[in-house]
Amino acid sequence: MEITIRKIQRDDSEIVIDMMRKFYTSPSVITNGSEKIFAANVKNCLDDSICAEGFVFVAEEKIIGYGITAHSYSTEFGGECIWIEDIFVEAQYRGHGIGSKFIRFVKARYPDKILRLEAEADNDSALELYKHFGFKELPYLELVNCD
Repeated sequence: MEITIRKIQRDDSEIVIDMMRKFYTSPSVITNGSEKIFAANVKNCLDDSICAEGFVFVAEEKIIGYGITAHSYSTEFGGECIWIEDIFVEAQYRGHGIGSKFIRFVKARYPDKILRLEAEADNDSALELYKHFGFKELPYLELVNCD
């Protein structure tokens, strides 16, 4: 199965938002998101945000998953970071190397950037994939204020 990775386009919006609903209610994500958040995520990816980029994974002209990256800077590591925010692949297409292909795609797109991501501690298959690509655990708690 040949997989193509391309930027999200306007016509992809509903498909990607539906995938976000699945992703954010799965055990892979600690928060449930909301329709407002999903719409904002897609809008930012489509509006050429300097912070977010969205991609879809296509097989046989069908979108089978998506990925989102976010751009930041780390004083801790002294450089620009690319956060791999979301990687979602429809269940029937998992185990075919699509997550690996997306990580290689991001690494090639940003060869001089620090790559970061978050994962749930009990998501063994994701952790195995990320460690295979050299990601290491950071032993601290992350906090958020989004009021």
